[in-house]
Amino acid sequence: MEAESEPYVRLATMRQLHKAVADLNTARSLADTLQSVADGIVTGLGYELGCVNLVRPDGDLVVAAFAGNPAAESLITGRVGSRESWERRLSMGEAWDELRFIPHTEGWVLLDDDVPQWHTDGPEPRFEDEWHPLDRLYAPMYASGGGLDLLGVISVDRPRNGRRPGAWGREALQMYASQAAIAISNARLRANMQRALVRLEREQQALRASEESFRQAFEYAPSGMAIAEMGGDQHGRLLRTNDALCRLLGRPASVLRRYSFADLVHPEDIGTLLRTSAEGGRAELRLARRDGTYLWVSLRNSVVADTTDGPRFLLTHVEDIEERKRNELHLAHRASHDALTGLPNSAELRSRLGARLCERPHSVTSSAIEALDAAYGDVDTVHGYRADGYEGEAVPGVGPYDHHVHVVAPDAERDDGTKGLAVLFCDLDGFKSINDRFGHHAGDAVLIEVARRLTTCVRDGDTVARLGGDEFVVLADGLGAADAADLAVRLRNAIIPPIRVDGRAVRVGASFGIGWAECGMTEEEVLHSADQRMYVEKRSRSKVHRRAG
Repeated sequence: MEAESEPYVRLATMRQLHKAVADLNTARSLADTLQSVADGIVTGLGYELGCVNLVRPDGDLVVAAFAGNPAAESLITGRVGSRESWERRLSMGEAWDELRFIPHTEGWVLLDDDVPQWHTDGPEPRFEDEWHPLDRLYAPMYASGGGLDLLGVISVDRPRNGRRPGAWGREALQMYASQAAIAISNARLRANMQRALVRLEREQQALRASEESFRQAFEYAPSGMAIAEMGGDQHGRLLRTNDALCRLLGRPASVLRRYSFADLVHPEDIGTLLRTSAEGGRAELRLARRDGTYLWVSLRNSVVADTTDGPRFLLTHVEDIEERKRNELHLAHRASHDALTGLPNSAELRSRLGARLCERPHSVTSSAIEALDAAYGDVDTVHGYRADGYEGEAVPGVGPYDHHVHVVAPDAERDDGTKGLAVLFCDLDGFKSINDRFGHHAGDAVLIEVARRLTTCVRDGDTVARLGGDEFVVLADGLGAADAADLAVRLRNAIIPPIRVDGRAVRVGASFGIGWAECGMTEEEVLHSADQRMYVEKRSRSKVHRRAG
């Protein structure tokens, strides 16, 4: 059970991290952004204290935000530590990729330097990986665009579970520091842009100077910027783009002036673009590059007036978020797939199975005409019975616009042509002896090869998942009883041939149980049914027909 629960823990961590990063992007000012970074360390990453140290123009670092302890916040916020002392800290201890961990056995020499510090009191650790009150963990933040231009340092203290963060916690903190650096840079950019816009509105007598200030902020912004027409027949047409946007999309400015964002957006994201309001609108979508590929970007809109009563234009800030989206997809894949075989794991299997099931009792059947009537709300009641077979009120889980395709099981006694969602539960025969004789390395190699063979035997829309240990499950939709039996034979025959591991050939057999998913059943009931049939089939088969390693 502990191994099966790990994906849920990872998914929860990913959701907390995603929410903390989302909060960074909702902050309006630089001060709000810095405080959001500190708050996210405590609320999203699970540390008791979080501190954001920001590099000043003179190179020293100032405590810009603090979270987790109001007394400590009032004591050290605004205090400054020298750059020399910080560089000393970032060169000590253990390097956890980009993070820097200084254990208490080394950190005692830092107690008297000029870096503002605060730590929680607590007992001496009893275990090797337990957090010591004088342990220190730092996450440097670097300015976007590559290089090692230090923007600031996040310092954390004492994870709430009392343990030093493991690989998953370290990766989450490192990703959070990267996103925090982007958010702080963007907050500074937004502050500069807002100041430029205020000057354009208020300094009517110095319009030319204000225009030059805006032009420089626009042209030399590290993120893409665009000005588009607002209103009229040419609404949304790009009038001006900066070099960053041209590089981002791989198109020169002269070509981009022929398009609007609606012409460049991915077809699946056109609805997102249309729902984005002009004033203060924000959207994450994909834009087409010159080479035909699509890039994930974040659009943020502002309305700019040319003069006091002149036409208004749309100023759009375009930020490259491809790396963040890739990280999110990577985390989601790790949380929903088996690390060894790459197959969907137990949680993802149940999710896909649950998506096909509803609470409608599986004993209820309806004709195609009745199903169409129910989909459009035309369910009549005759003699106290509804047309779908229920008395009185609506069926739980079935609304007047229920377009769900109910899953039914074929008749086991006769082939009436009914197609259903087959659930094939596979348990390997002889796998334990391979583990015992040749070690877990050989067992892992066998599981990987079995996963590959199962995947090659099914259709593109089918699902092959690893339930745990040497158990696999195949979901195959649109099969009759005979089809499912044939599929089980093909899968078993694919597994039986020898598997070469470290120069030796080993064999495993497989027992299959065929269950059927039906609406009205839970995911656990469906899997339990297939599991029981597998054990019946395993007991009924002769040992002669079982393949062992």
